[in-house]
Amino acid sequence: MLAVFAALLLGAATLVAAPTQAQAAPNFKAPFPCGQRWTYSHHSAEVRRALDFIRSDGGTTNGTPVLASAGGTAYREYQAGGAGNWIRIEHGGGWKTYYFHLSAYSVANGSAVSQGQQIGVTGSTGASSGPHIHYEQLYNGTGQNIVINGSGLAYPGSYGSYHLTSDNGCSGPGKPFMTWGSDVRVRSTPRLNGSVVHTFGGPTSVRVICQVQGDTVTAEGYTNNWWAKLNSPVTGYMTNIYIDDPNAKLPGVPEC
Repeated sequence: MLAVFAALLLGAATLVAAPTQAQAAPNFKAPFPCGQRWTYSHHSAEVRRALDFIRSDGGTTNGTPVLASAGGTAYREYQAGGAGNWIRIEHGGGWKTYYFHLSAYSVANGSAVSQGQQIGVTGSTGASSGPHIHYEQLYNGTGQNIVINGSGLAYPGSYGSYHLTSDNGCSGPGKPFMTWGSDVRVRSTPRLNGSVVHTFGGPTSVRVICQVQGDTVTAEGYTNNWWAKLNSPVTGYMTNIYIDDPNAKLPGVPEC
């Protein structure tokens, strides 16, 4: 009799158990590099709760790195008549982010990526009227109102009303810089015979932890023997020529 009563209690408890709570969202950050300021808008015809971002700090939107707003697994996608080249990041727990209209991919299909890592380059591929980042946050396949650093963003109908300054990739050692140029090589040593450990396909947000004199490099009309030691997104050395700063020796960066 006691066993039956216990079974009935267990059954009752099962019937009134609380429903499973929604998986908490990652702490999403802006999908563009540290310190940059972008404005955003929403088109009423969008199927999901997307926002489109363009730069509003005087920088050029086209060619700017697109960063993972949270860590996860990145997948390359393509849609000729719509999103163009785009990246889908699976963050776990039902959460995803989308990044549309890329001019180029920066990661292999199925790569594990960390927050702040470059995943692509801003462009205007697919059905796009000009360079911008079309950005979405989805939960279980449904578009969500976009939240950055725990705060929901507005949904204006045009650019210029609201702006967002990124703190994505700002943490960690080193001073942030942008690179410029294409097919820029990162080497294992500050020497031209150092092995190539990475190649930046286009402008990339990097962190320089120190600089050192090495082989003299002449490129793009410049000559320089200072090399930057990088901490992120890859480690190695690159000539200061391709760091977006007018000084041959970078200000505010110690010598190695």
